[in-house]
Amino acid sequence: MEPEMESDRGLAQLEGYLLWSAEVADARRHADRFTEQLPWLTTAQREDVERVYTAERLAASRAMLVRVSARATTLRAEYTERYRQLRARCVAVAVVCAGAASGGCAALTLLVR
Repeated sequence: MEPEMESDRGLAQLEGYLLWSAEVADARRHADRFTEQLPWLTTAQREDVERVYTAERLAASRAMLVRVSARATTLRAEYTERYRQLRARCVAVAVVCAGAASGGCAALTLLVR
């Protein structure tokens, strides 16, 4: 693997790790805020509720990320194909225009003689 691709991959992994860590911290903060609204819970109950809340939130976040990632992959494939078709059309138009221009010049040359 090329060093540049390897460093890009490493940076993407680091970014993913940092984003997921931020999501985990955010889920824990929300769980803490949620249990603060339930002052009658014992310490053990509070810890259980926070654990379950955090786990549920992270599961929902993971599911959302999987859906977004799958959609991004689909869109990338669609746009890559559209770009390929557009490029082929542009090349064909350029070839036709160049042929028409050279044919026009040849016809003009023959008419002028």
